[in-house]
Amino acid sequence: MHPKAIKKNTKMKIMTEEMIIAGFGGQGVLSMGKILAYSGVMQGKEVTWFPSYGPEMRGGTANVTVILSDDRISSPILHEFDTAIILNQQSMDKFESKVKPGGVLLYDSNGIVHPPTRSDIQIYRIEGTRIAAEMGNIKTFNMVVLGAYLKAKPVVQLESVRKGLEKSLPERHHKLIPMNMQAIEAGREQVELLSVQAMV
Repeated sequence: MHPKAIKKNTKMKIMTEEMIIAGFGGQGVLSMGKILAYSGVMQGKEVTWFPSYGPEMRGGTANVTVILSDDRISSPILHEFDTAIILNQQSMDKFESKVKPGGVLLYDSNGIVHPPTRSDIQIYRIEGTRIAAEMGNIKTFNMVVLGAYLKAKPVVQLESVRKGLEKSLPERHHKLIPMNMQAIEAGREQVELLSVQAMV
């Protein structure tokens, strides 16, 4: 019996990242998603940015779904996620169960009373509030969290993120870009990968 010729697969794997960022209005949830979406555009990816928020923007709940893909995106509406970035307990209660098995859940420890308990996903923790305060500007909180996410899942390059910041921020705020990039780097350096046992 002659061995069959093995046909080489020349197709590259298509990357698709379907994620939700969820927390309170005023935490920079929507702008974090927008910067990620712009970063994807800068890298030639197909993107969607789909915000959802309650009647009170600041202090009410807010979330945004972002899809980054090498291929055409059929719908911006998601019911389960490759990644969930969780910034308050209400969002943890709502979205922990909707992370796909094998996916990633990243949360900021401030305000989380009941940490995630699933053992079939990767769980990361970032102390974004503390790190931003230590940097002297609590408004960089969402960039610290973004940096933590990009360490866990480097779906876009840092140079694309810088370009995404330039695109999403008004020109008068471009002087803040170096500080935002420092916050991203701090998040990348200080994010923790947890096991379920470590959280008990």
